[in-house]
Amino acid sequence: MIPVTKPYLPNREKLNRYIDGIYERAWLTNNGELVQELTKRLEAYLGVENLLLVANGTLALQIAYRALGISGRDEATEAITTPFTFVATASSLKWEGVTPVFADIDPNTWCLNPANIEPAITPNTRAIVPVHVFGNACDVEAMGAIAQKHRLKVIYDASHAFGVNYKGESLLKHGDAATLSFHATKLFHTGEGGAVVFKRKEDLERAKKMINFGITGPETIEALGINAKMNELQAAMGLCVLDEMEENLKARAAVWHRYEQALNQTLQLQAKPKGLEYNYAYFPIVLESEEQAVRAAATLKENGVLARRYFYPSLESVACLGAEAGQPVSKEIASRILCLPIYSELITDSIDKTVGIVKEVTNG
Repeated sequence: MIPVTKPYLPNREKLNRYIDGIYERAWLTNNGELVQELTKRLEAYLGVENLLLVANGTLALQIAYRALGISGRDEATEAITTPFTFVATASSLKWEGVTPVFADIDPNTWCLNPANIEPAITPNTRAIVPVHVFGNACDVEAMGAIAQKHRLKVIYDASHAFGVNYKGESLLKHGDAATLSFHATKLFHTGEGGAVVFKRKEDLERAKKMINFGITGPETIEALGINAKMNELQAAMGLCVLDEMEENLKARAAVWHRYEQALNQTLQLQAKPKGLEYNYAYFPIVLESEEQAVRAAATLKENGVLARRYFYPSLESVACLGAEAGQPVSKEIASRILCLPIYSELITDSIDKTVGIVKEVTNG
């Protein structure tokens, strides 16, 4: 089977050397040498400051909410977010006692539409949680203006946006915080893992206490915390993957452009703003109907190709998130979307096979 994605596995000998060092130091967690090194290297690579490594991308969101003071345990608290995203964006809010209020997406970029945010704001709104969907930049200027006007925090779910630049600087610099997922299937990964990039140093320092139970010394506990630390084995994988990032990006870009050249005249692709330097993390297509999308996925699978209806369903329809009135654009895009296989090792024959099957279904 051709999988929809495949974890990038870096040079094994280099990974073994990092692991040998872990064995020699016998230091597996609690801000070890490799976690510190990876933090510094990622800040340099991404062009950001105030980066905090954590155990996974969902914890990154939860820590960001708490560090920025929007946890809703003590009062009715709402955050406006998109229904067209992975469930963790909204479920992490709900888990923290914050009600996710869904606003519809832009029909072309598939990101949260700024025009739909202000009508959704209530006296209980504390934050906006947009998503850089598939690594595509939200309208960060409009989001910032709305947040400033209404005194709201902005936490970007940037799980797909590793290495993405917008207008010459890191997309991760926007908002009060931006969170990353380093799950095994991501462009950059640590097996499992994640990070938060904070705008302000004081928020970073507050979050550092939170990820280690609130412990600040051998006999000192200063805050309510949880265990969200990244460990040394995760950091070792990340350092190896980071060393080979340019090679990985180049290979993925070749796959992405071959798909685009073959399909951009016949299918709806995601519109991207000027000034975006993309990371080629995903290749989503939107078909003419839900029936066609389901048939395309089934036909691909019959022929040994796994595509994914990502993201489906639109989250405003999920009962445990507090299902509410539908968001028509998100619902429509979610019903017709399909992500095609993309990873650095995908060979030309497999790309062409996938394209041929998609064209056969859409032309039939």
